[in-house]
Order: sequence, then C-alpha cells, then structure tokens
Amino acid sequence: MLKLRFISLLNPKGLDDDTKRPKSRCIMALSEVYWDHHIPLPKLPPVQAKVTVALVALLCFINSYDGEFVFDDSEAIVNNKDLRPETPLNNIWSNDFWGSNLSSNSSHKSYRPLTVFTFRLNYLLAGGLHPVGFHVLNIILHAVISALMIDVFAILIGGLAYDEKSKILNYAPKTSLLAALFFAAHPVHTESVAGIVGRADLLCALFFQLSFLTYCKAFNRGSDRDDRFSVQWVVVSLLLCAAAMLCKEQGITVLGVNAAFDVLLICNVNVYELSQRLLLRKNPLNVSEMLRSGLLTRLALMGLGGLSMLYARWRIMGTGPPAFTEVDNPASFAENVFLRILNYNYYYSLNAWLLLCPWWLCFDWSMGCVPLIKSATDWRMVWLLLLWCVLIGLISQALCSQDSQRRRTLTLGLVLLVVPFLPACNIFFRVGFVIAERVLYLSSSGYCLLLAYSVGHCCCCWTKYRKLLCASVLTLLCVYVARCALRSHQWRSEQSLFTSALTVCPLNAKVHYNVGKNLADRGNTTAAITYYREAVRLHPTYVHAMNNLGNILKERNELIEAEQLLSKAVSIQPDFAAAWMNLGIVQNSLQKFEEAEQSYWNAIRFRKKYPDCYYNLGRLYADQHRFVDALNAWRNATMLKPEHSLAWNNMVILLDNTGNLGQAELIGREALKLLPNDHTIMFSLANVLGKLQKYKESEGFFLHALRINPNGASCHGNLAVLYHRWGKLELAKKHYELSLKLDPEAPGTRDNYNMLRRKLDQLKLHTP
Repeated sequence: MLKLRFISLLNPKGLDDDTKRPKSRCIMALSEVYWDHHIPLPKLPPVQAKVTVALVALLCFINSYDGEFVFDDSEAIVNNKDLRPETPLNNIWSNDFWGSNLSSNSSHKSYRPLTVFTFRLNYLLAGGLHPVGFHVLNIILHAVISALMIDVFAILIGGLAYDEKSKILNYAPKTSLLAALFFAAHPVHTESVAGIVGRADLLCALFFQLSFLTYCKAFNRGSDRDDRFSVQWVVVSLLLCAAAMLCKEQGITVLGVNAAFDVLLICNVNVYELSQRLLLRKNPLNVSEMLRSGLLTRLALMGLGGLSMLYARWRIMGTGPPAFTEVDNPASFAENVFLRILNYNYYYSLNAWLLLCPWWLCFDWSMGCVPLIKSATDWRMVWLLLLWCVLIGLISQALCSQDSQRRRTLTLGLVLLVVPFLPACNIFFRVGFVIAERVLYLSSSGYCLLLAYSVGHCCCCWTKYRKLLCASVLTLLCVYVARCALRSHQWRSEQSLFTSALTVCPLNAKVHYNVGKNLADRGNTTAAITYYREAVRLHPTYVHAMNNLGNILKERNELIEAEQLLSKAVSIQPDFAAAWMNLGIVQNSLQKFEEAEQSYWNAIRFRKKYPDCYYNLGRLYADQHRFVDALNAWRNATMLKPEHSLAWNNMVILLDNTGNLGQAELIGREALKLLPNDHTIMFSLANVLGKLQKYKESEGFFLHALRINPNGASCHGNLAVLYHRWGKLELAKKHYELSLKLDPEAPGTRDNYNMLRRKLDQLKLHTP
C-alpha cells in the first residue's frame, strides 16, 4: 500500500552537539543535498546571500533607471487617465490595464488593478509623468524578487525545514544561491524590468513567491502538532494568490505549484510509482491516510479558491474573452489542427531557446517575425523534435530516477518551468502574441533551478574538471550581466529599442512601422516613409502603416497617392475611423467635397465620440461657406472634448469674419473659462473686442497672450493696430516694430507701419 508521509519529524530534540547544527523541525526526511558542496560558490550566510543576489540584480538593470516611456508605456501609462489624480480611484476596478472599460468590445480584458494602482502612486509621488520613479521601482522589485528566490529554491531543492525561530533552513545554500544569481541576471527579464509595463510581471512574481512561501508556513506547526497544518496560512496563501492574479492573470498558476509542492515534497509521493499502481490497479491509495494527512483538504481548499477566482475573473471580464486578429497570433487561426499544433510547439521551442540563449531579444515577435510552419517537411521541425527529446529526457529522470533528491529537484524544477507558462501556451485560450519575453519571467525561475542543478551534477561527476566548470559558470554569469546591461540600455529610448529589433526580426512589419513612427515623431519624415513602405510591403494589409504613410504624403502634398493608400486602408478595415477621417482631409484638399463629407460621417459612424473628426468636418463646411453647419460641427467637437482649442478658436474667428461680434465675444469668453491660458483664443477674442471698441479689455487680452507667447508676431501686429485706432501712436509704433522684427514678411504690418510713420511725421510738422 502506498504510504503518504506527512511531517516526519527527525530528531525533535535537535541534532547531536558534535554536528554543530541548529535544532530544526523538518517537514520531511531531509539531509544535505549531496551535490551542493561541489557548487563553485562560497557558502554565504542567508542575509549576505540575499544582499549579493539583490546587488547583482541592480547591477544588471541599473542603467535603465533614467529611460523614457517606451512602446506599450504610451498606452498603459502616458495615455491612461486612470493614473490621473482627478480620475476616481474606483475606475481602476472597472477598467482594464490600458484604461478602457472592461465591458467595451475593444478592451483587451487585461484586468490588473493592483498594477495600475502602483502606477498611480508613482504618478502622485513624482507629481506627474516622470519616468525615473517608475523605472526605479521596477528595478527594486526585481532585486527583491531575486533575493526571495533563494528561499523558494532552497525549499524546492533541499526540502522544507524550520529552525526554533521559525526561519527556513537552507539545505542547499550554494545551489539555491547559484540559481538565484542566474535568475537575477537572466537577460530575458529585460522587458519586464526595463519596460515599465513589465511592472505587472514583477508584482505578479512577488505575490506568487509570497503565496508559495506562505503556503509553506502552513506546515510550521511545532513538534507538538507535527501531523497537522494551519488552515489560516493556506487561506492567506490563497489571498496572496488573488493579489498576484490582480497584478497579472498568470498569478493563479501559483496554485498549481503549491499543489505539486504539497504532493511531491510534503507528502513525498513518488509520481512514477503512483502512476504505475493506478494503471495496473494494484495496491490502491489509502484514502483514509490521505484524509488524515490533510492533503485532500488542502487540495480542495486550493481548488475551491482557484475556481472562485476564475469565476470572479470571468464575471469581471463582462463581454467574454478579447478578440484577437490573425496578425496577433497567426498560428491560432490555422485551419488545419495538425499545423496549428506544430506551430504552437515551434513557439515553445523558441521560448526554450530564449531561456537557453537570450541573445536575440525583440520587443515584438508578431507580423512575420516567426513565419508559420506549413508542412511537416519544414527544416524547423528539428527544433520541435529536439525540444521534446530534452523534455522527455528530463521527465524520465524526474520520474524514474532512483535518487530521491534528483527526482524531487527535477520534478519541481519542471513544475516551476511549465506551470507559470500554461496561460501563454494557447491550449486553454487564444493569446494575443506569438512570443512574449515578459511571460517567461516566472518560468525562467524553473529554468534557473534546473541549470543550477545541472552545474552541481556536473561538478559532482566531473571533479577533475572542477576549475573548468567554475570558469564556465563565472563566464556565463558575466555574459548574462553584460547582455542585461546592453539590452536594458536599448530599452531606454524608443529609437534604440525599435532599431535594435531590425536585426532580430527583419521580416516583422510592426518593427519597421515602429521605426518609421519614431522617425516621423522626430521630424525625419523622409526616412519614415521608407520604413512605412517596407512595413506595407512585408504586410500588404497593414492598415495602420498605410494610414501613417498616407498622413505623411498628405503633409508633403502628395495627395493622389495619399488618397489611394487611405482608400485601400478603409477597404481592408471598414471600421477604421482614423483612416476615414484622414481620407476626408485628403479629399477636402483635392476639393472632392462630397466624398470628403461622406468620409467624415463614416468616421463618426464607427467612432461616435470623435471630436477631431467633427473639427475637420467643420473646416469642410466653412470652406463651402456652410457657416451654420460649421458652427454646429465645432460645437459638437467642444462638447465631446471641452479642451478642443482649435474648435473654440475657429468658432470665434468664423463669427468675427461674418460680423457676429457679440456672439463671437460670448463664445470666446466661454472658451477662456475652460482654457484660461490659451493664447490663441485670447488673441481672437482681443480682435473681436477691438472691433467692438472695447479697447482697454482688448489690450488686456493681447498683453496676456504676449506674456504666454512673447514671440507671436501677429499678436504684436494686431496689438499695434489696436493702439493705432486707440490713438496711442508711440505704443503702436513699438509693437509694429516688434512684429516686423519677428516676421519681416508679416502681411499688412509693413503697410500699417508706414502709414503710422507718415502720420507721426505729419504730427511733428504741425507741432510748434
């Protein structure tokens, strides 16, 4: 009959004095891990070991502390209104990670309110969007997680034991230290640490660790009650699991790790022997002993807690799972199930390669970066076979090895490698990416554990090559640190990040798109056009690249090609509101007024709240002298976006030009209540007041506008006209001269100035 051993107390009165070891309470029969003393590292005290690991983690990523907001940071932080103090705090519980309402069909359904809350705290503490504070917290979190990994690895490798002060005893101090060093310096973590949105992975990992360590605390019951466990600690572990899940969905996988730890280490179940007995139906399990040990109770608690979290998560999600496109994850759209499975496994092999050789790193692996396997004769099938050969070899050793320490370490290492990766494997649901380095943050801990075990095993077996192995380990760590430093430097700016991806994924249309967009933002539109064209060539239905390329061509007055590109974009994606609006602008410039109006209304149909489109529609109506329609369109723009300065200003100017000075004054004053420091509206309102002969008030608005924008030539010129009419000729002369100094070609200013000089000359002649 299979015996489930739960809490075997060894030598409860402590070890013999001549061993010079502390008294301990062991949860299972433990001894020193036999390969540990062969590891080529010094044996450090617990605190010193954690400080060392934390310092290595800081060394790897410290040069990213003053980086910019890059890539996804724009949507998750810069444009996320949930970070602003004026936004109600409760919004983070009803919106997704990007600030969109979870009930919206366009929501990505990424529900991470605790992560958004930390972003909001960063915003409040820094007094705005200053990236340094965001980056520093990420780096500190990684250092803390890396240090805590020593405790996690110590338990998984050496077993669970506590001293008299309820502190975890480390029976594998060197192996756990080496594994934690590998974890602290692994370059695949760069995206999670140097990219601010990686905060979700960091917080998830922290609560994941705390949930696991808290679950271990449930078995620290003292010598008088060593056959029991603490339900309270199990419940606390579940609460920490929920916190991990509120940071990132991957957090729920800690329940799988806890369950495997309980079965394999606490109950010391031999999985191979168990499976044989179940298959052969010999010597069935003693359920009563499992009940006595509490295993079934604990598994039931975790199962109930996990199901409750999943149900709550599903209810919060609202409209169902997010809708991804073929571009996001092409393998998941393959009609042939066999090819779909092949490609999924190829993705797994690429993830394994990133862990093994993290040199080729890229911020995005979609859009042709990883071409699909379309035939079983594709040479890349070799990587799938190699992956499964290695996994089968590890699994066979984990299940069939006669060495219990090896069996336990390999099994738990594989659990820590595979279980956190399950939400990203496309088995349970479609994910929105091909490969994402950030999802390997937790899984890499399992790889680091297996790597540290491999080093110890090699050192144990090949003692004559000890120096060579020591040099190899030191070299690997140095390479990791150097690669982290280089990669985190690339994450400091979008320019370096996007450019670095060109050599890794030259077939990725999104990489070329982002390089082009960055160049366009910096004013280099000529180079941007080249990259946008390449993005469209690589992915002929890439509507966002077409839209941006069309915009640049529009600004360069290459209107025919711009119209063709934008028309193609909306034919591919008919609900692309921004492309419809931009097509309307181009058609307006080509004087295709009816088509332009229809394009604007299409944009509004697909995006109901589109103030910029109403603004451009108003410009179209103004060009057609449909002034009432123009005013209505601009009024709609200001209702949807009260701070829409251009719409307010155009209303004032239009009313001024059509002689409706009283209404223009009212609109101008209304606008300034909402935008009290907008110098363009002040300028327009001052012109209106000047025509109404409210000279003093007009002068005040002109001067206020000049304090905000002292180099406004037109403002100086119109203020000079005001003084000219008002009879303050010297002041008029002064501002005419300032205007001409700032803009010698200012229309009408030179003529007005010459007229003033003639008048001043005449006054001098008539002065006695």
